Amino acid sequence: MDLSLDLLGNALMSGLLLGGFYAAVSLGVAISFGMLDIVNIAHPAFILLGSYIAYIANTWWGVDPILASVVALPAFYLLGTAIYTVYDVSFERRGDTSLRGLSFFFGLLFITEVALVLVFGVDYRLVDAPYIGPSLRLGVIELPLRLLVPCLVALVMLAVLQLFLSHTFLGRAVQAVAQDPQALRLMAANPSRIKRVAFGISIATASVAGAVLIIIQPIEPSIGRDYIGRVFAIVVLGGLGSFSGTLLAAIILGIAENLTATFSGPSWAPAVSFGVLLATLAFRPSGIFGRG
Repeated sequence: MDLSLDLLGNALMSGLLLGGFYAAVSLGVAISFGMLDIVNIAHPAFILLGSYIAYIANTWWGVDPILASVVALPAFYLLGTAIYTVYDVSFERRGDTSLRGLSFFFGLLFITEVALVLVFGVDYRLVDAPYIGPSLRLGVIELPLRLLVPCLVALVMLAVLQLFLSHTFLGRAVQAVAQDPQALRLMAANPSRIKRVAFGISIATASVAGAVLIIIQPIEPSIGRDYIGRVFAIVVLGGLGSFSGTLLAAIILGIAENLTATFSGPSWAPAVSFGVLLATLAFRPSGIFGRG
């Protein structure tokens, strides 16, 4: 019985920390899908791109993966604004954002994956950092630093974004742009410019999310597909555009997956996210907190 309680306690704690990581990888989709109504299914591919940049910086120059991701933030932001510009001109201005817009991001997903395969091959890559191996112990509870550090990074990133959205004109405009673009025009704000900035920020989060991903596990180019269902399940469960909802939903999903993996086997864990997504759409389509 003691062993079972120890196992349960560690599974819950690991699931909680895993949820923090899931929040990091979902924040970009919470912005693009939750606030801008852009179904960017290619977001996990950009997370993988961030992982490989962290890998290069760590392997070639010994730079900490998280520091490398922070340095790469401006480049990812500019990449996001460029992608949105193409999307806006080609699809949004023509009112053709459903099927063709979705196909555009499908194409980006596979182009990015193929490019990563051509450059890095299909071998798993990992990084080296002083916090990847050790763990902290609180009685019988073990806190792996490779999960604790990404969780803390996710919380910092979420707090910074929440402060930006709540305390700046641009941030409030981002929250309003998908709901009433005409009102923004009356306030002398250009909705396309606001969306371009917001989408750039959403892609910039992929830089940090990619670094924490490669800290947690080795990566290869196709691993991003595993996160498509997870990130959308988290954003829908939490409530579109709600950062607090995204964090809570990520923790719920992290704990549920970890308990499933611990007591039923890891092969069942990926099914949890899709089950949560289907149940949310069926019983509470607005999510835990509703639309932010």
